Amino acid sequence: MTELENYYRRKIKRSQITSAVLSIIILAGYTAIVLTVKSDRPIILALVIVLGIGLAHWHYNRKYYQRLKLLHQPFSNEWVQFLEQHSLFYRNLKIEERQLFNERILFFLSEKRIEGIDTSLDDSTRLLVAASAIIPTFAFPYFEYPDVEEVLIYPNSFDEKFQTARYTGVHENITGMVGNRFMNKTVILSKPDLLAGFDGTKNKNNVGVHEFVHLIDKIDGAVDGVPEFLLDNAYVLPWLQAIKEEMLKIERGRSDINPYALTNNAEFLAVVSEYFFNSPHEFHQKHPELYQYMVSIFHQNIDEKS
Repeated sequence: MTELENYYRRKIKRSQITSAVLSIIILAGYTAIVLTVKSDRPIILALVIVLGIGLAHWHYNRKYYQRLKLLHQPFSNEWVQFLEQHSLFYRNLKIEERQLFNERILFFLSEKRIEGIDTSLDDSTRLLVAASAIIPTFAFPYFEYPDVEEVLIYPNSFDEKFQTARYTGVHENITGMVGNRFMNKTVILSKPDLLAGFDGTKNKNNVGVHEFVHLIDKIDGAVDGVPEFLLDNAYVLPWLQAIKEEMLKIERGRSDINPYALTNNAEFLAVVSEYFFNSPHEFHQKHPELYQYMVSIFHQNIDEKS
């Protein structure tokens, strides 16, 4: 039994026990009332309440039942080979770690909508979307991205109005975005840029990881480059100081980190996360202090696996 299967079976079991105890209490209480006051109310009322408890149990746990079914579905060998070819992170995982990664891939694909906007999608694109979400949260196997319901894949980069080059005069410069307001719970990714981030080589760019790191950063209520969900409070001020110092190096041309990191602290976190996950050894060699902060934030020392 895998770690995830054991976890979901325990959650279902606890819910079943709670439901059974409530049902027994209700039936016992109803019986006592009937015997005390000699009521002629039919027992069907109590049975309806018990049935309601059973339905509530199913509703609350249906995701877990579905996940248990998914855990018994085979993971395609073609998918494994594709991930090995295109993801350095996946290629460096141990066998048992790959199994966990594969299981979470199945969960993500089953529970999040991934749709193409004026572009076709195949399994490979969907796999890379799911991989983008799982890589930065790999150390947290039960994390589910509650603020994501759908991922929209665009045929190219786009502008602030979500328009691509098919519109005259459009200056497209956005490769990924975490939606807000009317696009809440939506992630938008440029298909060619998503694919480019998973070319199987050590490079510094990965728009999929970039956007999902923004979502992790957002969990504490603010996209500010300080993911309090993951970062211990003792590291917050030193981390902010490290950001400031590295930004100065970027401005002076003394850093190989993408200058887009200068935009703000949130973009700095997302940019260095791309570098950390796509080229961990180079990042470790050139930015040892920042590398250690990434290890503390994501709880992954991935250079050891490279």
